[in-house]
Order: sequence, then structure tokens, then C-alpha cells
Amino acid sequence: MPDWYDSPGPIRVEGGLRARTQRGSIGSTWWSRRFVDILERVCDRGRLSRGRSYARQGQVRTIDLSPGEVVASVQGSRPDPYEVVIRIEAYGEKRWAAVEESIAQQAVHRAKLLAGEMPPEIEEVFAAMGLDLFPRDLDMECSCPDWGFPCKHLSAVLYLLAESFDADPFLVLAWRGRTRAQLLGSLADEPADDPLHVPDVPFADRLADFYSPGATAHRPERRPAAATGLLLRVFPPPAGLASTLAPAYERLADA
Repeated sequence: MPDWYDSPGPIRVEGGLRARTQRGSIGSTWWSRRFVDILERVCDRGRLSRGRSYARQGQVRTIDLSPGEVVASVQGSRPDPYEVVIRIEAYGEKRWAAVEESIAQQAVHRAKLLAGEMPPEIEEVFAAMGLDLFPRDLDMECSCPDWGFPCKHLSAVLYLLAESFDADPFLVLAWRGRTRAQLLGSLADEPADDPLHVPDVPFADRLADFYSPGATAHRPERRPAAATGLLLRVFPPPAGLASTLAPAYERLADA
């Protein structure tokens, strides 16, 4: 019978990549589940189910991820493994620079990424620029003769890819064209704006315009004038002259 019916069963692989999740759904973090949800919405469920079995049996021999492309080798029932390629759009330097600038403006997003976490709001950062973090469409190929799409070989790779996202969320970004080191290096070099930050001006520079016109930011604050009542108490006038001298005390206080 043809290979795609797997009548003899796939050839077992020693040391193949095996899914950690041996039953139930694959993907435990929000970002891996987001990827799996997209797959299960657009792909044939029966073939995805057979792909999960392949992933759990360890039929995937290798997976290599690079910007815009995943290349894998999957062992079926024929002696030669099938070659799988999955492509998405990798964003260029200009788009990534804009994304990084936007993330740097959000102190919470930046802090979480620097701590190795993937904030859910990062999707909104991409969406605001008309970009997708997770792919809506996948350009997929497999060298097997199966007419279905995606075949079980592709499905197995997709599920293992989702599990790799569980272990390292930065692989999602690396697939889009930005490695962990590149992204974190950029965020570390460009600290977010701090609304409470006051730039320090060297003392020598402040001396240059300390008394110049318009340099009010550096002038000492003028103390309020003494109250008339306080002057009368500190310097009491001779007996019987308080009411007479009060206007003079007021003028002195104003001065």
C-alpha cells in the first residue's frame, strides 16, 4: 500500500525528537497555544492528530529554525526520511527597529523581555504596526507523496515547533528575524524613557549661566517677605505708638 496510509508503520527512529506531552493538547504557555490554535483552525484535524502521534513517537529526526524558515527531517515508512520546509515572512531591519523602539517605550514589556518572559501585549505592539507576530499563513512543503495538506510529517514538525516555543519564547521572534541576543542587546542599549528622570547638569556648566537673564531654573528660590505682625512682635514700638507706626512697618515688610 502507498506510504501515506502507513500500512507497515513508520520506521522507528533511534534518538528522534520526541514530544514531551504524551497525551492531551500540546503547548502549555500562551504563546505556544496561540500557535497551536492557529494550526488547528486552518489545518485538517485528522492529519494533525496523526502528526501528534508521529511527534510523540519520535519520528522527527531534526529541526533547524532560521529567520523565516524551518527545515526538518521526518522518518516515515520508507527508508529515506522526508524533507519538510515551513516558511513565514521574516521582518527586515527597518521593521524590527520600529518594533524595538515601541517596546522600549513600554517599561513593563521591556522589563519582562529582559527577564526572559513573553508579555501577552507584545502581539499588540506588532499589530499596531500592521505586523503579525504569529503567522496567519504558512508556506509548507514536504517531499512525501501524500496529497493531504498538511501531511502528518508537516503536522509532527508543527507540534514539535510549538513545544520548542514553550521552552524558549524567543524562538517565535527568531523565526520572524530577531534572535534573543539581538533583541535583548537592543533593549539594554536603549533604556525606556523615565518620566521622573531629571538630567544632571555639571556644576561648571550651571555656573556659566547661574546669574544670566532667563536662567530662572537655576536661581535660588526667593523667600516670602516677613509678615507685619512678626516685625511688630520682634521690634515693638514705644508704648502708645503702635497704631501710628503700623503703616511704616507694613512698608518695611513689603520691602
